[in-house]
Amino acid sequence: MPRDIEVRLGDNVLERGCVLKDDRVMGRLYGPENAPVIVVMGGISASRFIADGGKLGRGWWSTLVRDGGPIDTSKYQVLGMDFAPAVESENRPDCITTFDQAGRLMALLDDQGITKVAAIIGSSYGGMTALAFAQAFPKMVGKLCIIGAAHKPYPIGVAWRGIQRRAVRLGIEAGRPKEGMKLARELAMTTYRTAEEFADRFALEETATSPSQFDICDYLGSRGDAFAELMDAERFLALSESIDLHRVEPETITTPTLLMSAISDQLAPLTDMRELRDRLGGPSELFTFTSLFGHDAFLKEYDAMSPRLAEFCGELV
Repeated sequence: MPRDIEVRLGDNVLERGCVLKDDRVMGRLYGPENAPVIVVMGGISASRFIADGGKLGRGWWSTLVRDGGPIDTSKYQVLGMDFAPAVESENRPDCITTFDQAGRLMALLDDQGITKVAAIIGSSYGGMTALAFAQAFPKMVGKLCIIGAAHKPYPIGVAWRGIQRRAVRLGIEAGRPKEGMKLARELAMTTYRTAEEFADRFALEETATSPSQFDICDYLGSRGDAFAELMDAERFLALSESIDLHRVEPETITTPTLLMSAISDQLAPLTDMRELRDRLGGPSELFTFTSLFGHDAFLKEYDAMSPRLAEFCGELV
């Protein structure tokens, strides 16, 4: 049965001098207790609920993380983690970094007496955190699998996220934080996906309720509404900025690393993924695949990723 774990860090002084008050690190473990550990981390809206229902709904990667699956919970312990700042926290600084998240993961491992993990599999923001962890704690991880994340943010992505944060701050100042979050998410969806997907998917039909509203706008609006219900506005601001603060030195990371990249990813483009592969200090491989889903491919392209993930995990035994 899955089991939650919690570590209380008190007032956690972060890398850039901010203090996260009463920081609680929440994790969730799946699989046999004495099996090798694989850490799995996703994007900023992911959670410790990787492979089951939980309070945030169906496990966000349960297609891949399951008994007999590519990441096999009958053979491995799988650890998920909630990124800080946690929703329950009253202090949400806008200066938390991926190295701070890595330190929080280390606290979970220490608490469980885990001296080394077999692998970390990180997608998007989770991939950035995995790289930071491997740089900060090189002896703690056997292998890395990084999906859709590089050693630094891509400049156009920083620009897009800056616009999103300004929309959220305007919403907060107007006393309508959810409306700001809705607009930010609508813009974000156009960066996560591809123009080709939208062209194939939407007919630009006018909706019944408004002659100036189109089917694509209804879709983006629905995604914005759903995200605004899920994510606290202040927490979003902190995690969004954390992406833009992300920097690692690839040459210092000697952990054997598998990089996975959708060729259409606009936020971690192939040029950056190739640079990361070439600069890593240890053995590295870049596996690429095609997708209409861009950056969101790690949540969509299970058929493309499953064989390579199964091979990656099989090599850990």
